[in-house]
Amino acid sequence: MISAPVGFQCPECSRGGQANVKIIRPSDSFWNSLPVVTRSIIATCVGAFLIAMATGGQLNAAYSFGMSPILVAQGEWWRLVTSTFLHINIMHILFNMYALLVLGSSLERTIEQARFTLIYAFSAFGGSVASFWFSDLLTLGVGASGAVFGLMTATVVVGRALRTDVNQILFWLGLNIIFGFLSPGIDWRAHLGGALIGAVVARIIVRSRSNKFTRAQISSMTILGLGLLGLVAIRVSAILSLSGN
Repeated sequence: MISAPVGFQCPECSRGGQANVKIIRPSDSFWNSLPVVTRSIIATCVGAFLIAMATGGQLNAAYSFGMSPILVAQGEWWRLVTSTFLHINIMHILFNMYALLVLGSSLERTIEQARFTLIYAFSAFGGSVASFWFSDLLTLGVGASGAVFGLMTATVVVGRALRTDVNQILFWLGLNIIFGFLSPGIDWRAHLGGALIGAVVARIIVRSRSNKFTRAQISSMTILGLGLLGLVAIRVSAILSLSGN
């Protein structure tokens, strides 16, 4: 007989029990169970927040890398991208990361990594472009909210294509849009821009259920990307002309 946690077992029973025991490894943790892209974006945003906290604070990081229309027009185009990974305070990043965790995990598992990455990237950039176009020139904006709103509308589009119930997402989308309009300091322009672009990219993606992108899909997304860059160029020209006058 062999000593067991409770009493004794014969050798055969002991071997059988060991065979049925699941060995828990570090890879089985909640964090490692998240889809790769969603996990990477959360890690990047949290990392940027912690670095900003250790090197001068969130406001200082926003001044250096946030979306500022006047500075973008002066050549600092990268702010349209870097601003989407920054957050101004703990509540700001907690809300966005929770939304990304819930929406991103579900959507990425449904449509796979490459498609999810395109939706997130286009939504984030689309939110920045909308803010760049319609905000005051001295605005300073940061946050992943535009991308999060893009994930909401993309989830609605994909859900309808798969004939699933999306009423709850529609409710939260509408509630957050209203909240953005009513709350001072929230960039509702980025929210609407991200939501619009997220829906458009998701619609392009669900046109085909093939594992590979079709020529029509590639062409549509290329045109959309060039269109967004064109809008940035037009806005830059308008701001520089206004400044010259």
